[in-house]
Amino acid sequence: MNIADCIFTNSRLSDGRIVSLAVTGGRFSGLFEAGDTLPAASQTVDLGNRLVVPGFVEGHIHLDTSFYSDTWRPHKPCTNGFDVRERSAFQAENLAAAAPIEERARNQLELCLAHGTTSMRSHVMVDDTVGVRHLEAILAVRERYRELIDIQLVAFPQHGILKSPGCSDYMSQAMAMGCDTVGGLDPAGFDGNIEGHLDVVFGLADRHDAGIDIHLHDPGTLGAFEIERIAERTRALSMEGRVTISHAYCLGDLELDQVRRIADNLARSGVAIVTNAPGAMSFPPVHVLREAGVNYFAGNDNIRDSWWPYGDGDLLRRANIVGYRSGFNEDWELETAFSMVTTEGARALGIKDYGIEVGARADFVTLDAEHVPEAVVAVPGNRDVYKNGRLVAFAGVVIPQ
Repeated sequence: MNIADCIFTNSRLSDGRIVSLAVTGGRFSGLFEAGDTLPAASQTVDLGNRLVVPGFVEGHIHLDTSFYSDTWRPHKPCTNGFDVRERSAFQAENLAAAAPIEERARNQLELCLAHGTTSMRSHVMVDDTVGVRHLEAILAVRERYRELIDIQLVAFPQHGILKSPGCSDYMSQAMAMGCDTVGGLDPAGFDGNIEGHLDVVFGLADRHDAGIDIHLHDPGTLGAFEIERIAERTRALSMEGRVTISHAYCLGDLELDQVRRIADNLARSGVAIVTNAPGAMSFPPVHVLREAGVNYFAGNDNIRDSWWPYGDGDLLRRANIVGYRSGFNEDWELETAFSMVTTEGARALGIKDYGIEVGARADFVTLDAEHVPEAVVAVPGNRDVYKNGRLVAFAGVVIPQ
């Protein structure tokens, strides 16, 4: 007779059912309704009717450039509005005086994990200014926490590709070292050469059989044109489902009929969009993209760094921000916001066997809420976080390993 490693009784599912969840070998091996006979188990944990949701998926973050738990550094505004080049220069100044990358990255990682993140995609700066030094540090951090959280890494050209001598070689080296995804940055606005930039990005992705995640801050019709070119290349190279555009602020600048046309193109091309719904910036309208079938997910992005002083690593709060900025009030809308930090993020990152169901990995979070809409609005604390069925964080603290 098979014996489960653990049975979690009194587990409240998102549909309101109170069930028992069996975990064996790090996966959900059984879901039992009230009155069902439970299998034998090595351990039983009573979840006290708390809401059980899948582990949160951090779709876009920067582990190497956060100042988290380091000395407070007052935010320095750009000379004229939002300027990526100037912000990058401020970042270089700040990082030169910051604590070691490993220390700051560990602090930020544990912050996210304690809030319920069990999978993430982090961009790591790779260019002529730092080579692969940042990546070496983050790879060590990823290895240290590999039993607690799954981390995908993006080779991110913070200072452009064509305007950063040797950057494409560093990016190729980064992919060989263990990066999972090829990054990019404003092909027009930063590098001034859309086709040349995309040649490098898609060429590296093809050579290393990897996905793509391109930062796109360029506004209005310029950004829209870049999106169209990215979508066209994605289809031409049969990379549907493996390409993401981060931010895509331009889709918040355009008329809705233009956005709908681009959204249809994105859906047809299998290109995903990720946002953090930033404060003063426009961002793609959620309902328009989702109605078209675009995989639209979310992440925290920068946390207390050179780009802004905000951020707490809490993806549930990020879902709250997305909902608030989108004017979401109805339950189904709040559930949409929640899906952006759970199921949609998992789909975009290619995470298999995700969710609260038999056969899925037992990565989950328990919340003091009746259901998902209440959780998005209330952002309850006091969470328990489980990875492969094992408690890894509770009461806002990661359990020492």
